[in-house]
Amino acid sequence: QVQLVESGGGLVQAGGSLRLSCVASGRTFSSYAMGWFRQAPGKEREFSAAINWSGSRTSYADSLKGRFTISRDNAKNTMYLYMHSLQPEETAVYYCAATQKYSASTHSKQYEYDYWGQGTQVTVSS
Repeated sequence: QVQLVESGGGLVQAGGSLRLSCVASGRTFSSYAMGWFRQAPGKEREFSAAINWSGSRTSYADSLKGRFTISRDNAKNTMYLYMHSLQPEETAVYYCAATQKYSASTHSKQYEYDYWGQGTQVTVSS
């Protein structure tokens, strides 16, 4: 099993940037494919970005391409999400998730993930 803890959320003005981190417990972090999802108030949780076990493959929601960057450092058991040009409608709780299934690939569906963090709040003010 793996436990995930997100951090880095907070209040930012529209157009600003944030870096989220997801730290995983255990010694098998590099065997997991990882992902970021977000849930805005009153909306369903949705896919943001994903990365395979080595970091050689990434995928993004169409609306985030060019503004968000996902990366990982397996030596630090940490995954990151760099977010730029944030907009108020991107206010949400951001979750990281992990799966050992087909870890050479990226995964955009929530049901593909087995482990979830508690989330970190990102608030973008106008």
